Amino acid sequence: MNRYFIIALMLLLALMLNAQLPELPITEYDYHQPQNAISPVAIGMGGINITNANDFYASYDNPALLASNLRSTLALSYRLVNSEQMNFLQMMQFSNALNDKQVKYFTLTTKGGAVSYQPVSSIHISQWDASGINSQYYDYQLDKWQLSLGVKDPDRQLLSGGMSLKYLTGRLVYLKERRSGNSFIREAFIDDKVKGFSADLGFTIDQGDFIWAAAFYDLFSKLYWENYDAKSLQRRSAIGFEYHKGDLSLLAGTQYKIDKEPEPTFHFGMVQNWNWQSGSTSREAANDQSLILRLGMYSKDFYGTGNINYTLGSGYYYNMFRFDFALTNQGMKLKDSEYLFSIGVGLQ
Repeated sequence: MNRYFIIALMLLLALMLNAQLPELPITEYDYHQPQNAISPVAIGMGGINITNANDFYASYDNPALLASNLRSTLALSYRLVNSEQMNFLQMMQFSNALNDKQVKYFTLTTKGGAVSYQPVSSIHISQWDASGINSQYYDYQLDKWQLSLGVKDPDRQLLSGGMSLKYLTGRLVYLKERRSGNSFIREAFIDDKVKGFSADLGFTIDQGDFIWAAAFYDLFSKLYWENYDAKSLQRRSAIGFEYHKGDLSLLAGTQYKIDKEPEPTFHFGMVQNWNWQSGSTSREAANDQSLILRLGMYSKDFYGTGNINYTLGSGYYYNMFRFDFALTNQGMKLKDSEYLFSIGVGLQ
């Protein structure tokens, strides 16, 4: 009887402690959104990329594109986020790539596979209200490690499939206080860790001039908090096609939620390549170079200029070195543009 009494008491204490926990200040786990794209190639083409295998970061939007990859590459993309005014030369400084708050994605891509790291969420807020009495501190970091594989059907070389397996780990620190005279009264405090998993699926059908594709994001997922209920990531999907003729490609697609009120976004893009060789008259010793222009747009309804995100991107490739750049803004407000850069190098 004493043993059962102790067990019941422990359960009661656990329930009481759980009841005293403040509410978890995270309501949405919806990360795979167009505005969170990690690739300047995808951004330049309209916000998503599920059909174009020339993207170092193709496994993010469609792991099936890895089935067409025949080289090993190492690439890093980073976003410029700074509340202070910066001129373009300052933005171009490589030191910006070393700021962990600005790193978007790091990936090692091999033939048919990729290993990637992404800081999914990095939010740091410390503020007082207008009265100077109430303060809040909020620090949420969620990191993702991803293993992606892409394969072709041996009987149908036009069909490719891919899967991404993700491991997520993070921490939340939240503090809410109220000033009372010279002292502070703590109203809420959270210091909790989270771990989880997720999986993406992707498919492509290559018919020569046309490529058709579909992808499903966070199809199976769960985030396990130490002291709160487990949560699932918002599931999303995307479908699209690409038409390419020579060095010109036209793309269109849509992305939407699964199991919730749909919020589809419609994406359109164009890519133009210019390729040439320099430095030698022999093919073996020549330097392969490429200059790429990308234009795109996406929106939920295309109703008015203010509801449209316009995208612009460019890339320059020199043998095994690669540099890509993109910007996106809503309503053609260049001062509010987000800049994304990528540096990549081929390993073979």
